[in-house]
Amino acid sequence: MGITLTNTRLVLADEVREGWLTIEDRLVTHVGRGAAPGDGVDLGGRYVLPGFVDLHHHGGDGGSYPAADAEQAARAARFHLGHGTTTGVASLVTAGPDDLARAVGVLADLCDDGVFAGIHLEGPYISAARCGAHDPALLRDPDPAELSALIKAGRGHVRMLTIAPELPGALDVIRLAARQGVIAALGHSDASYERTLDGIEAGGSVATHLFNAMPPLHHRRPGPIAALLEDDRVTVELINDGVHVHPAVLRLAHATAGPDRVALVTDAMAAAGLGDGSYRLGPMAVEVSGGVARLAEGGAIAGSTLTMDVAFRRAVREVGLTLPEAARAAALTPAQVLGVDDRVGSIAAGKDADLLVLSDDLAVDAVMKGGTWVVPPF
Repeated sequence: MGITLTNTRLVLADEVREGWLTIEDRLVTHVGRGAAPGDGVDLGGRYVLPGFVDLHHHGGDGGSYPAADAEQAARAARFHLGHGTTTGVASLVTAGPDDLARAVGVLADLCDDGVFAGIHLEGPYISAARCGAHDPALLRDPDPAELSALIKAGRGHVRMLTIAPELPGALDVIRLAARQGVIAALGHSDASYERTLDGIEAGGSVATHLFNAMPPLHHRRPGPIAALLEDDRVTVELINDGVHVHPAVLRLAHATAGPDRVALVTDAMAAAGLGDGSYRLGPMAVEVSGGVARLAEGGAIAGSTLTMDVAFRRAVREVGLTLPEAARAAALTPAQVLGVDDRVGSIAAGKDADLLVLSDDLAVDAVMKGGTWVVPPF
C-alpha cells in the first residue's frame, strides 16, 4: 500500500523546491512539484531529505562495534538511525588478529541482516607516529595474507581499509584491496606528499578524516593533506563537530575539493548520545568531558560523540553550505563512495525510500527507512 508525502520542501541534488512524493513497495515512485494531485500525509512545509550515509563510525548509545557484541552493535545502529543515518558503515579499530577477525564476523552477520552497509577496518596498518586513539602496541605492517583472511571472514562485507601508504608493503596491500573491492582510505599517516601520491596511484580513493591523524599542511612540506585535497580521484572525510576541524578549515576544504568530493562522517564512538564519563574504544580507555572524547592516557582525541544530523546542521549554520550542498556531503557523496548511489543518497524515483523530515531549525522530526517510519512524523 503506497503513501504520498505532501506539502514538503524537497531537498534535491541541486535545489530545494516545494513538492510531494509517493512511496510504494519500499521505493520512491514519483517526485512531484507544487501541490500533490490527491490526499496524503501533510508534512506542513517541513524539509524532506535523503537519509544520511555515514562511512565512518564506531558506535553510539553505549554500544561499540569493536566490542564484537551483536547486541551492542545493533543498539548503536538503532541510535544513529534515529538521528538520520539510514546507511552506515561500522568501523573497527586496531586490534590483535584474532580479535579483529572475531569482530568482522559479528558485523558481517549484521550486514547480512541489513543493519550495516559494510565494515571499515581502521587499522592495524597505520603509522605509529599518527595512531591517535589506536593502541600502538598492536600496530603492524601491512600483511596481504591477514587482509585476505579478514576479507574472507567478512563474506564480502569488508568495504573499506584505512592504511598509511608509507608503511612497508602498503602499496601492494592497497592494490590488493582495490582488486578485492575494498575501498583503500589513506589516513593515520605520516607520509610525504610524494608517497601519498603513490598511494593514490595504487588505488587509494578516500582520505580518512582529513586533517586529523596526519601532519599539518606546510608550505615547503605539503604532506598528505595537499595530495589528498588536490586529486580528483579522492573523496575527503570531514568530522564536522567543531572540535576535529575548525569551520574555516572545513570551508577551505569544501572550496578546494569541490562539493562532489566531501563526505561528512561522525567517527562516533560508544559515548555518542550519552553523557560525560568513562568509556572504551577497542582496547583503549576514553574519558568524555564536555562532549569531547579523549584517551584517558595521553589526551589524544578518541573519535567523537557526533551524530550525522548535528554534522549536517553545522554544515549549514557554521560552515555556510547550502542545503543541497550539505545533503550531498551527508548522503549522496558517501553513497557514491560505497557504490550504492543507485539506491540511496538522493531523492529520486526508483530509489529506496530512506528519507528524513527536518523542521525549520533542521532538527530531525521523522525518519523513514525502506518506506517504513522508524521515527514517525506526528
